Amino acid sequence: MQPGSIKWDAGRIVPLAIFVLLALVPVWGYWMDQSFYVAFFARMIIYAIAALALNLALGYGGLISLGHALFFGLGAYSVALPSFYGIDSGWVHLLATIVACGIVGYITGAISLRTTGIGFIMITLAFAQMGYFLFVSLKQYGGDDGTSVSNTSHFFGLDLGDTYTVYIAAFLVLALATWWMARVRVAPFGMVLRGARQNARRVNAVGFPARKYLLMSYVLSAMLCGVAGLLLANLTAFASPSTLSWVVSGDLVVMVVLGGIGTVFGPMLGAIAFLGLEEVMKSITDHWMAIFGLAIVVIGLVGKAGLVGLLSSRGGAWRGKAPAVKKESAS
Repeated sequence: MQPGSIKWDAGRIVPLAIFVLLALVPVWGYWMDQSFYVAFFARMIIYAIAALALNLALGYGGLISLGHALFFGLGAYSVALPSFYGIDSGWVHLLATIVACGIVGYITGAISLRTTGIGFIMITLAFAQMGYFLFVSLKQYGGDDGTSVSNTSHFFGLDLGDTYTVYIAAFLVLALATWWMARVRVAPFGMVLRGARQNARRVNAVGFPARKYLLMSYVLSAMLCGVAGLLLANLTAFASPSTLSWVVSGDLVVMVVLGGIGTVFGPMLGAIAFLGLEEVMKSITDHWMAIFGLAIVVIGLVGKAGLVGLLSSRGGAWRGKAPAVKKESAS
């Protein structure tokens, strides 16, 4: 990239401005005594992390997964189950999340990747539903009613059960994960993933085992999604089997598509737009779901490359070029 070739257009300014505003939310919330809105924006950030995780598999690798709610729920229960036995160490919770999501992600990913297309979608969905019914059957931990988290995660003496603490932790995770995704996108690993999404046979032909790279992306995606679940359990002080529902997986897919598949900032924009529109519509009418669905359809039609594509088309893309509809945006 030549010096000065990057243009500060809407494709970059808007996401970066949102990051700045999100960083100021705890200050505003504390000053105005509005902890409710701090919790609401924390939920947005947590779902943005989960959507970002899915984007690694879906956007970069082309793996259309309807099973990421499984890892989201595993992260939540990795807090709830140790908490049930009085364990409040955040490091134990985090280790349980990484190990559980890593192992389950590897097993389910290795099996699912033996198929493609609709077969992959259905198998990932089936695994998520298996996890859902497993936790529903655990009556000693609340079963279908879920279980409260009485011992939230503690890191360095800080309690993630505090709204402001978990907000800051979630914001830092989102910022680091977004930076990492930007690096991965232009790294050899990311290029192989994007190549495998286009044509796995050609990637294999040049000496890169596409399936191994896709499996690695799926496992990494599972672990990051689990971290989002860990943060959600601390925010709500509750874990429920509904977190593993296929509806949650569908919501994450919509967030990624709405923001821009395969882009860096797309998942964050999609999560904020999705949850923000949902909250606004709920306050306007009881029939918000019909209007909400129509609004998403309109956004999808206007910006075929998602919100990032819509912004980039107005002011130039990540590298200062206006992308065509069929081309990827790097924002």
